[in-house]
Amino acid sequence: MKILLLGSGGREHAFAWKMKQSPLCEALYIAPGNAGTAGLGTNVPLHPNDFEAVGAFALKEAIDMVVVGPEEPLVRGIYDHFKADEQLKGIHVIGPSEKGAQLEGSKAFAKKFMMERDIPTAAYAEFTQETLEAGLAYIDQHATPIVLKADGLAAGKGVLICQTAEEAKDEFRAMLSGKFGAASARVVVEEFLDGIEFSVFVITNGKQYKILPVAKDYKRIGEGDTGLNTGGMGSVSPVPFVDENLMRKVENWIISPTLTGLREIGAPYVGFIFFGLIRVDNNPYVIEYNCRMGDPETEVVLPRLQADLVELMLAADTSTLDEVQLAEDPRAAATVILVSGGYPEDYEKGKTITGLGEVEGSIAFHAGTRLEDGLVKTNGGRVIALTSYGADFKAAVAASLKNAEKVQFEGKYYRKDIGFDL
Repeated sequence: MKILLLGSGGREHAFAWKMKQSPLCEALYIAPGNAGTAGLGTNVPLHPNDFEAVGAFALKEAIDMVVVGPEEPLVRGIYDHFKADEQLKGIHVIGPSEKGAQLEGSKAFAKKFMMERDIPTAAYAEFTQETLEAGLAYIDQHATPIVLKADGLAAGKGVLICQTAEEAKDEFRAMLSGKFGAASARVVVEEFLDGIEFSVFVITNGKQYKILPVAKDYKRIGEGDTGLNTGGMGSVSPVPFVDENLMRKVENWIISPTLTGLREIGAPYVGFIFFGLIRVDNNPYVIEYNCRMGDPETEVVLPRLQADLVELMLAADTSTLDEVQLAEDPRAAATVILVSGGYPEDYEKGKTITGLGEVEGSIAFHAGTRLEDGLVKTNGGRVIALTSYGADFKAAVAASLKNAEKVQFEGKYYRKDIGFDL
């Protein structure tokens, strides 16, 4: 098969790494890719949101499968674009319809979807600039801490946990005034759930599904989970506290009713669903959905997945998922993210990265990198994901930290406490 992978981050490098292992992968193109994906396939200078250009390339190169990594093209409707075109509709597109992608594209849509189906989630209300005063009153009546979420896509940074009503009201005003651009024109104000988070992933066609290895990620920039939210500073898999009993509840209370709900609203869904969950009194609650694989969780989930990823995705789109077997590597995996100085706020790009050739015993997945004059340069906030195996997550984290010392670029920062709360 000729495969076109859309995206340029650590998730996409991990996808390319895993797909390249499949005997079904005849040729791999990555658009736009990064310095790491360049070693696994052909990087193509296409923007994933330019559907016309993506479609034209797919026809020119006789692409058999398009795998959509990031959320934005899914929320904008790339699946629908392909299926509405006579020449493109026969291509396997791994990613949900625009309607299905609203699970991630709109926090308000997702909360309403869950409430209507009794899927366990935090109590909430939604507000716009027109209902600002009602929102301020709602915050005043609410226990703290309190959670504010930008309704739309905000690159993983649109969620704020406020410790006081005054802080919440200040942030609420700022969000409605454009703190996260159009994404926060509507704000979801949500009950704070006190528990421990974990991530569950399924690949599905809306009816059949397979559960991938469970992971836990760390979003805050500072050690001890302090400071600003980021796109993710590290992750581990498996998660020690996630047992069979908890997963049974996840399947029965969350996964099954979510898929039933997608069918009820007529939302075609071929691809991955990320369930961002929190365990409260040994019961799972949904914090958020993503309509694609998470990042940096993908960098630990795919290394632990013992299955042919291309075969798995093809089976999802041909309704033969039940015939595919998958297993999990018994070893633990952990990834530590090296980020640019200043991230998640202002940071500089174009710093030369050295030491990648000295990495031993870890996989260096590139996130924000580019090739320039034969050198690997930084090209984003999150730069390199170092993933290692170990007998347990502690050993895996230790291996990644050892290699984190070898990779150098100006301003490099990483958390040394991934897995601290397990």
